Amino acid sequence: MTSFLTHRAHVHDARLPLRRRHSALRTCITLFAPYGFRATYHHLTLSAAIPRRLEADPDALVRAVEELHEARVLWLARAEEYAAQRRAQKRAGRRAVANPRPWWLRSWWEGPNRAWYEDPFRHPSLRLPEYVRRQNAILDGADLPGCPACGDERPLMSNSTGHGWVELCRECAWVLAPCPCGQRHRFVPETPFNWNGIWQRAHMSDDGTPNPHWPAELPTKCGSLGDGMSRVGGLGGRHVL
Repeated sequence: MTSFLTHRAHVHDARLPLRRRHSALRTCITLFAPYGFRATYHHLTLSAAIPRRLEADPDALVRAVEELHEARVLWLARAEEYAAQRRAQKRAGRRAVANPRPWWLRSWWEGPNRAWYEDPFRHPSLRLPEYVRRQNAILDGADLPGCPACGDERPLMSNSTGHGWVELCRECAWVLAPCPCGQRHRFVPETPFNWNGIWQRAHMSDDGTPNPHWPAELPTKCGSLGDGMSRVGGLGGRHVL
């Protein structure tokens, strides 16, 4: 598999057709997706103002990949520090991985960010570098206010699992208190969405602003709940669609 930086260069290459540059952005997201593939793509369409018609603003693709790149650089630096720490711990005979595991090694199914895979619209509104900085700070022992993911400090939202309750962040549905039964549940109500519609930016207008008529024009058929990503973030080649 070619590298993130190779596909980033393709996104920047104005000589290439826009569809190919957009495809290169997609590949970059498969290699690094802090919110999961679908939620990260949805986030970038909003933060970079990617219009429905790419021809209306080709530079939006560059803005998107640069936000992703900035976040990835922050992650790589912290991941390299963590790898060095683990090597030292193993040499000292401490082979067990301490909990909680680093944010980029969490299983999406078990992680508190599972709602972003079930509903790609529930991700934080933070820019990706801000989210990575926040997660790195928490990993280093910082006690940050509000939701660990987005910093929202409003009262939590309670959702019933049928025989118990979960406490979720009101902003991004980060699970702050799981169901006492310990079983796996869907944490947010099932939201009808069509992935092709998101991919084609039906939620955006041609000028790069959110489409005021969306989601009324989307089909009611639900998309697949699977996100296709094995982890929240990680090394190249560990993420597959």
